[in-house]
Amino acid sequence: MIRVPAFLLLPAGLLLSACGGVEPPAESAYAAREFAPAIARAPCKRNEETRQALFGDLHIHTSLSNDAWNFDVRVQPDDAYAYAFGEPILLPLGDDYRARRAQIDRPLDFAGVTDHAEFFGEQAVCQDPDAAGYASSFCEVMRSGEGRAPQLVMQIMSPFSKRKQSVCGDAGADCAVRTGNTWRHMIEAAQRWNDTSDNCERTTFIAYEYSSFRLGSNLHRNVIFRNTAVLQRPVSYLDVHREWDLWRILKEQCIDGDTGCDVLAIPHNSNISNGRMFAVDYPGASSVTEQAARARLRQQIEPVVEIMQHKGDSECRNGLQGVLGAEDELCRFERFEELAFSRFVGEGEEVGQCYDGPLADWLPHLGPNCLDRKNYARYALVEGLREQKRLGVNPFKFGLSASTDTHNGTGGGVQEADFPGHLGNGDSMPQQRVSFSPDNAGNAYNNPGGLIGVWAEENSRDSIFDALQRREVFGTSGPRIRPRFFGAWQLDAALCEGPDGTARAYAQAVPMGGDLPARAGDAPVFLVAATADAGSDRFPGTPLQRLQVIKGWADEEGNHHQRVYDVAGEANNGADVDPQTCAPRGDGFGQLCAVWRDPEFDAGVASVYYLRAVENPSCRYTAHQCLQLPAAERPGDCEQPLMDPVIQERAWSSPIWYTPDVSG
Repeated sequence: MIRVPAFLLLPAGLLLSACGGVEPPAESAYAAREFAPAIARAPCKRNEETRQALFGDLHIHTSLSNDAWNFDVRVQPDDAYAYAFGEPILLPLGDDYRARRAQIDRPLDFAGVTDHAEFFGEQAVCQDPDAAGYASSFCEVMRSGEGRAPQLVMQIMSPFSKRKQSVCGDAGADCAVRTGNTWRHMIEAAQRWNDTSDNCERTTFIAYEYSSFRLGSNLHRNVIFRNTAVLQRPVSYLDVHREWDLWRILKEQCIDGDTGCDVLAIPHNSNISNGRMFAVDYPGASSVTEQAARARLRQQIEPVVEIMQHKGDSECRNGLQGVLGAEDELCRFERFEELAFSRFVGEGEEVGQCYDGPLADWLPHLGPNCLDRKNYARYALVEGLREQKRLGVNPFKFGLSASTDTHNGTGGGVQEADFPGHLGNGDSMPQQRVSFSPDNAGNAYNNPGGLIGVWAEENSRDSIFDALQRREVFGTSGPRIRPRFFGAWQLDAALCEGPDGTARAYAQAVPMGGDLPARAGDAPVFLVAATADAGSDRFPGTPLQRLQVIKGWADEEGNHHQRVYDVAGEANNGADVDPQTCAPRGDGFGQLCAVWRDPEFDAGVASVYYLRAVENPSCRYTAHQCLQLPAAERPGDCEQPLMDPVIQERAWSSPIWYTPDVSG
């Protein structure tokens, strides 16, 4: 069934409620400048030519994000960096905003606080009794503590929203000044925690989130700057309502300037985007040449996509229209969108395909309420192959990453056995975290989130940012698995043997994120390898079960095809967990490696490949926390959970692409 949401689903008054306010600033107001003098630094003591795996989190919210504040979070950016790099912080519990102690089990290598830019100015006004807009009805709502207040949601949902003059003052001056103050506060915190010594123990990035919920579809992006040359103010959804304009401003006001500014954006939660995150649309671009220019801009600004975070897995889904190939059993992982469907689709009603007709870009949704293959990264990668053939440019040529999206400031806090929640008083109690009630914002449909990994020479801003731009990046669902993926036409069959295998792989092949060179063999061959997370003394790691190569391509009718190949390890190795204790049982692998050649290669068909490294089964955080509760205090959802209490954690490499030579 095709679901075509009627405009009446959202009364016109709600869509237009924010109209008639303060106009967005002139684009010149965003122009990048150097916010802090560059600090000369010695090269890192540890610099590896064949690159090292570094783990981080580039999706962290603090009390500067209004939704975190409204759930009683009072963690500041400095606190978030302290947590990410190993120090304890305090989280809310009931009326005490600093009642719970939280500390990461292992420090991260890098982090970026990415607070929602949309209400930086408004929140500062609404918290200042001396501000002219403090008594406005909007501020009363913002101070109410209602984390999902309709008046706030409509500001980031309406395609016509502007800032409210009653809050921001004439020409938005008060909000503009206060937005700048908040932005400087974030910059200064990142600067304080960035290690510029030759120890290179920690790296921070100046960053923020552009949080579009346009027409009920999640279209959020985290904007990450290379250094301290950054925009004078963040570009938010309240200022720019289309991602195309965000990308254009980032390019014109940052990348193309003479300040040394460099930037990229990382989209997330395409799983709840109603098919819009990876929509094939080029508004205002009618010719193929204009569309190709738009596609090139997208590829430049968004080289990486977040495939996993606390609102679920956006890799793939079984049963989607237009996707052919055997069912992928691991596509049933962390299906957060089931919560959205339970809230926005009638009970017993089928979840329909998203409407893809001429009005698709203007149909409002109450929230994520339809299914489309363009909701998932795997099929966006395949759609990119189709656009490459049509335009000569692939707009969806992206690497794969993950992060947490914590709203507690607990970046990297992904340990399933010790998860403190992610949303202040929305899930400060374990009973909230294991409940499946849609009315509970921090319910069990959420998960601890993932980590982003990069292969970089050293732990510094430039080295990590370069890795992001060349897509030598990977994501994990939490564990610190280290995947390697190389592709070529000929590879030494003994690459998995000996200490110099990685160096030889770099010499013979392209790493994850790259393109296979012009065809020079019968079929491409890949080095696939991964090292399991050893864990810590308190939380030992889980062995690997298997390595898989996922291949995607499209046919002439527009269908997407997928194949999943087990290339190392053993799917049926008998490993499981004891449901009474969550203790693991059975054997697995500390390392896996193979040299694998595509057995079904067709030289005339463009293809995309990526590696998935899969752990043995382990307990989901809900299973751990149900067991930790006294039997009499366990909610009924502990006995009948809607999400599988046993999961298989995993890592995803960025892809390698094959494009046929059509010049002849």
